[in-house]
Amino acid sequence: MGYRVAVAGATGAVGQEILNILHELRFPADEVIPLASERSVGREVAFGDDVLLKVRDLASFDFEGVDIGLFSPGAAVSKVHAPRAAAAGCVVIDNTSQFRMDEDVPLVVPEVNPEALADFRNRNIVANPNCSTIQMVLALKPLHDLARVKRVVVSTYQSVSGAGQEAMDELFDQTKSIFMNDPKEPVIFPKRIAFNCIPRIDVMMEDGFSKEEWKMRVETRKILDPMIEVVATCVRVPVFVGHAEAVHVEFEEPIDLDEAREAIQDFDGLVLLDRPEEDQYATQVECVGEHATFVSRLRRDPTVDSGLAFWCVSDNLRKGAALNAVQIAQALIEEGHI
Repeated sequence: MGYRVAVAGATGAVGQEILNILHELRFPADEVIPLASERSVGREVAFGDDVLLKVRDLASFDFEGVDIGLFSPGAAVSKVHAPRAAAAGCVVIDNTSQFRMDEDVPLVVPEVNPEALADFRNRNIVANPNCSTIQMVLALKPLHDLARVKRVVVSTYQSVSGAGQEAMDELFDQTKSIFMNDPKEPVIFPKRIAFNCIPRIDVMMEDGFSKEEWKMRVETRKILDPMIEVVATCVRVPVFVGHAEAVHVEFEEPIDLDEAREAIQDFDGLVLLDRPEEDQYATQVECVGEHATFVSRLRRDPTVDSGLAFWCVSDNLRKGAALNAVQIAQALIEEGHI
């Protein structure tokens, strides 16, 4: 049986990656329908090497008869159109922040908490977590199963693609302009991003944390364990694609380093690349186009009784967004929900 699949936000960076992954994974779709705003109607988007699909208008599209909607059009747009699609019987997998903390909407990383999918019919919507949260909880899950995670201190180094195509264009244009001795003022970011790091992602909150840092804390609790304490510092770096994180974990009980290595190696979706003395560790550039999250520099944290530290990287447009959404759809099909 093939499915009718709609991709909302198909002209954006994540939407285009969703189309790529649907094709790569040979998702069982009889029809794939790209949707975007009215100004993109008629534009062609690639589905594989040989197929071009014409974009249709999201605002006027009738979701009746569509089985799955993969949404990444921005939170404000999802707020309007995701419930409309869900009411028409389409199962919505939303990649925006709009529904993540709704109590009746499951927030899912399929390798970590697939059991949460059982509740998707409450709203007919499943939320895709934040990109930085996905790779961290994926790396934490096998460790949490060995010895419960008590506290996480994480610093992120997030690529500009997390802010969309215009942000990628701004990094390119600023970098080029510096070499041409014709510096350009920032538009997308609050400060220059080329050859610079910006310690703020999303809006700042009253407690001094950014919204991105708040997301990592509350989403980790919803996905993995409500008792885990998380403190994050999220930084935008001049990298086009790929997020990196330095993670320090405190456990409730002692954890054996060799057992931790084995658990990570054996966990679906993770690759342990950890011989730093031979320069065998993952970087953002090397993770682009990959499905896995890479864990490197796994070591003891000597500042706490039961602690580990590690470095992890992932393609934020893939596992951090598009791939996770498609994997949620696959899991729903495999469990017989769709």
